[in-house]
Amino acid sequence: MSSKLKRGDNSGKEEEPVKINKWDGTAVKHALDDSVKTALMNLPNMKEHHAIIDGRLLICALAVSTALVALGYDYQYSFPASKRVLIVCVCFYFFLMGVLTIYTSYVEKGIFAVGNQKDEKGNQKRWQASSDMKKYDDKYELTIQLQDCHGVREATIDKSVAYFIDSNGTVLDDLMANELNRVVKSLNTDKKDK
Repeated sequence: MSSKLKRGDNSGKEEEPVKINKWDGTAVKHALDDSVKTALMNLPNMKEHHAIIDGRLLICALAVSTALVALGYDYQYSFPASKRVLIVCVCFYFFLMGVLTIYTSYVEKGIFAVGNQKDEKGNQKRWQASSDMKKYDDKYELTIQLQDCHGVREATIDKSVAYFIDSNGTVLDDLMANELNRVVKSLNTDKKDK
């Protein structure tokens, strides 16, 4: 079975299949997330939506800017003179790290891909993919959520990573794409039944 899938800029080139250390749980989860994201973005009329990731980047940019202000001020005016500015910058930096933690826990919630899709009638659909994999577990839990004019529906896939990764550690993108297409089809059909 071929595990090659067009990735990236959809230029028509096929890339080598992704090979990972199958005993590294974090690498496995990230590789499967990348495979799902690629398959989701290859759906017809799908455009990636970056707002959730942009929020995290904004918070991180503010934190880095705060650190740079502290560094620059301390460089300009050596330590005893820069003490108050450093205290304010350090406090604001730790505040931003708390905001980042809350943001990733309650806003992102494991969401790694968001896409907007227009159907044949011009209706807007928003697809979200989130995943979870416990530390010493082989189960990969993928949740696909569809939000459209008919409401919000979601479906969950809970399978062993061995279903998506072969014995050599190669991610089987075709199997992941087939599983995702099955879920997408069921969520689209779910709307028609209501």
